[in-house]
Amino acid sequence: MKIILSLYDYTGHMVQPWAAAGYECYCFDIEHREVPRKIIVGSKGGSITFVKADLYSPITYNNLLTHFNNKEVSIVFGFPVCTDLAVSGAAWFTKKRLDNPEFQTIAANHAVDISYFATALNSIYMIENPISVLSTLWRKPNYKFHPFEYGGYIPKADAVHPDYPDYIAPRDAYKKKTCLWTCDRFKMPPVLPVDPEHYHGNGYSTAMMKLGGKSKRTKSIRSATPRGFALAVFHANQDAISDLFSLAAE
Repeated sequence: MKIILSLYDYTGHMVQPWAAAGYECYCFDIEHREVPRKIIVGSKGGSITFVKADLYSPITYNNLLTHFNNKEVSIVFGFPVCTDLAVSGAAWFTKKRLDNPEFQTIAANHAVDISYFATALNSIYMIENPISVLSTLWRKPNYKFHPFEYGGYIPKADAVHPDYPDYIAPRDAYKKKTCLWTCDRFKMPPVLPVDPEHYHGNGYSTAMMKLGGKSKRTKSIRSATPRGFALAVFHANQDAISDLFSLAAE
């Protein structure tokens, strides 16, 4: 069975379409329970296993490489913590730099580590972060998008968000500029937009206004992968992944 790995992933939204199509998916994050939790998705035998993992540790990556080496890891998704990188937090950068002059370099390296990990597995990769200094400390992003640009992939009958309906607009109809760092084999999906103005006068999500504090739930909602984008990435890349393994088998 083909495998999908998603790092720094608490919700599992990104891998949901892959699991529904029969893929074996793993979501790694420090916030998961001590005991791995596996759920079966759909009727094709696919699954999502949530695993507690300290991805700041090189030992964790070594263990993951050992475990998944020589297996069909189709794609690696990465959502590294953006707290020390996102320009929305620039007001705190000066204080953080006084405490640790290397705090942003360390944070950027965690993102770069994902690309090294995926390359070692010969896998396609996609690393997501908001507008951030990662563009300066590593390289310019390959792509940028807003959630509403992929809201059309969500059927109207499934418009309401299943987990956070009070915070995330139906069909991801909101703006939030998001950057992607990918390998050359990653296929950026074509847009299928919905109108964000239909739900909010300014087109932006109300999540930031309704949420406060640093709770795990708050962080999960603010960083939740847009469902439409997840579906679009799946449809754009599943054929490329099949071709990749066909070539490897020749």
